[in-house]
Amino acid sequence: MLLYRLLITLFALHALSRALRRDGRDVLRARLGGGSAPPDDRPHIWLHGASNGELASARPVIEALRARRPDLSLLVTCNSTTGVEMVGRWNLEGVTARPAPVDLGWVTRRVIRRWNVVAHVALESELWPHRLLNCPGPVILLGARMRPGTARLWHRFGRLGRRLLDHVTLASAQDPDSRDRLRALGLPERAEAPVMDLKSLYTPPDMAPDSALAEAFSRDQTWLAASTHPGEEEIVIAAHRKLRGSEPQARLILAPRHPRRGAEVAELVNATGLTLARRSLGEAPGDAQVYLADTMGEMPLWYALAGRVFIGGTLNDRGGHTPYEPAAFGAAILHGPDVANFRAPFTRLSKAGAASEIHDADSLTTALHALESGEGQRRAGKAAAEALRQESDLDDLMARFIPLLPPVHET
Repeated sequence: MLLYRLLITLFALHALSRALRRDGRDVLRARLGGGSAPPDDRPHIWLHGASNGELASARPVIEALRARRPDLSLLVTCNSTTGVEMVGRWNLEGVTARPAPVDLGWVTRRVIRRWNVVAHVALESELWPHRLLNCPGPVILLGARMRPGTARLWHRFGRLGRRLLDHVTLASAQDPDSRDRLRALGLPERAEAPVMDLKSLYTPPDMAPDSALAEAFSRDQTWLAASTHPGEEEIVIAAHRKLRGSEPQARLILAPRHPRRGAEVAELVNATGLTLARRSLGEAPGDAQVYLADTMGEMPLWYALAGRVFIGGTLNDRGGHTPYEPAAFGAAILHGPDVANFRAPFTRLSKAGAASEIHDADSLTTALHALESGEGQRRAGKAAAEALRQESDLDDLMARFIPLLPPVHET
């Protein structure tokens, strides 16, 4: 624990100085467990996720908790300000979103006192020792992910990993390999729950394209490059140019993972001579050959408009992004070879022949052309949805989760 305290102190100094520079004093105070929000002594479940994607995948759990235990409020923390803003936009009663505090012992204890925390829920890889060890109630791990490198790192901390996992009340691993690594680190058998990837709970939100978008894009002729990273846009744009040679009506919606890169990506498109419209500038798609979706929180719109989806982060070392969302919209799925972040679902897709793996612009063009017909796109989308269907569901998870939560005593 001494080594961890030294390392987390150094990390905290860096994180706090960055928060002050980028986000101002309010975020700095929040990361120290304080902030402008007044203390709330109602009993809270503290749920933490690293990013927008993790919290979005946990929304069904959050809503189920509020429905089944309305006497318990939720404090939701996130490492990113965009994640905090996203949860705020949900406007869920009894749910407060705050920047994640640094994992210093005194900061964690301050948060627990300030928000009367009675249980802690950690998503995916977010195992923060002071939070787990100081929580006065049950500790729940949902969609727990343990990569080989992360497991080796925890082993270097000696008994700390086993000590942490001994405090875990319930752990639902994201995949069998993560479950086995958690076992090897010391997860008690009593705490094991069925394997479940929270992202499999995704259901399309009540967000439909407006009439202007719906009229501009024919789903059968539109494909989406979702959550792309540097180095992938060049491949996507080149593939689109080639595709239009055989499908002159083909439209591309290009949604970079980080919208702040919009101007950079726009330059790449303009350099090829393809016509472009940018969502962030309020430009109508018109007849533009590429529609740059450089905004936050609108990905469901683009999934709804595209019959074919290339999943970004799979043609570099990013590990790929979720296949569950395009599958939920019935889209045909294309991806590169790097799927480390979602190895289990991509393996199921591969075994079922329900997705196409590509490696470069030529193979992407070929895969897109093979899915030219709307009937073929719908058939592939249905196969993907079937391949990703989980054996366990939200009701199974909540049946194990809810009884662990403490009763609230009236005062």
